[in-house]
Amino acid sequence: MKYRYLSVFILISLFSCKEDVKKNSEPSMINKDSIALIKKAKAIHKRVITLDTHCDIDVRNFTDTLNYTQDLESQITLPKMEAGGLDVAWFIVYTGQDALSDAGYKKALDNAISKFEAIHRLVEDIAPNQIALALTSKDLRRIHASGKKVAMIGIENGYPIGTDINNVEKFYNMGGRYMSLAHNGHSQLSDSNTGEADGVWLHNGLSDLGKDVIKEMNRLGMMIDVSHPSKAAMRQMIELTKAPIIASHSSARALCNHSRNLDDEQLQWLKNNGGVVQTVAFQGYLNTEKYKARNDKLKAYRSEVAGSMGVTWYEYDELKTLSNDEKEAFYKIRNDITTIADKKAMHSGNLPPEVSVTDFVDHIDYLVEKIGIQHVGISSDFDGGGGIKGWNDASETLNVTIELVKRGYTEDDISKLWSGNLLRVLDEVQAVAATLD
Repeated sequence: MKYRYLSVFILISLFSCKEDVKKNSEPSMINKDSIALIKKAKAIHKRVITLDTHCDIDVRNFTDTLNYTQDLESQITLPKMEAGGLDVAWFIVYTGQDALSDAGYKKALDNAISKFEAIHRLVEDIAPNQIALALTSKDLRRIHASGKKVAMIGIENGYPIGTDINNVEKFYNMGGRYMSLAHNGHSQLSDSNTGEADGVWLHNGLSDLGKDVIKEMNRLGMMIDVSHPSKAAMRQMIELTKAPIIASHSSARALCNHSRNLDDEQLQWLKNNGGVVQTVAFQGYLNTEKYKARNDKLKAYRSEVAGSMGVTWYEYDELKTLSNDEKEAFYKIRNDITTIADKKAMHSGNLPPEVSVTDFVDHIDYLVEKIGIQHVGISSDFDGGGGIKGWNDASETLNVTIELVKRGYTEDDISKLWSGNLLRVLDEVQAVAATLD
């Protein structure tokens, strides 16, 4: 094992010559813009509350010796949030889909609890003077006013609930304020969008338990996330819920035909429900053609580097063939592979253009025009596959605001997009819960 990591270090060194420079939170791309525009964007960015609804975590980065107070390789850290002016990060309790069995549910629950506990360690033990956990919009504003960063918790995949609906309240009491009922693969609660690929469905939407979970989420004041469940499941959720919903990290299907995005009919449902779609900075969900052209080139380099390290390279759509343990093992080495391979590819000089902040804001433009600015927000999916040119980690967050200013969005508009709309929905969901007690 130690030899493999030594080889990683050597390879990184070979391809990092003259590039070991501190990352600037304002990349050279913005030098093309006017000084006045950048100054205006900086002022707006400082005044509004910037909130990202989807940041995945690795529990190994929440220890005494390795944690978010340090400038880790992860896309989200406290130094990166500070550098980019990102005020609020929703940290995600994610569990990959596995067997619908008692053993599978127990393992998933253990995984979920470990991630809840990691987030609590960060805010309570590791960095309580730098970041605090918010449970309401009032908490968020109070913490932000104190000068600290804000953590909130979302749950990606209801699979860890198992067959015990009491786990919904358990997750709520641990700080969970939104949850999706499925991920990649059908859960015991809901069909996944991935069913589109083969036309195989488990529940034709929601299971009976899934329907009960929706009602329980309404009762508790937990937002319902529709980013991963199927279209039929989303329709049934909207029919059942007494509160607005969110899509925590999805974009517009009209611009990028991927089942993870929302089509125009789904967007209309969401608008009528009073919900919000958090546009996601995930290359494959923004511009399929551009992403594929570049990724095909990168894949060859990544496969080559992976082979030299004695492992197999997997694309995201290939990971579903692996067990959760195999996925975890791959994720541990994935960043090393991509770091080396991407540097090697950059040196080749023949890479197609990257999906960028302009592609991202194209989706925001479309969504705003289609359903109105009060129903649109922003998310990254950092450390879960997200990241684009210009917003590849939290230190580059200002670039999103710069692009919004370039396109004529006002400060009020930008405030709604960055946090106002999502917090409105959170308030409304919790207000509904108060009437159901």
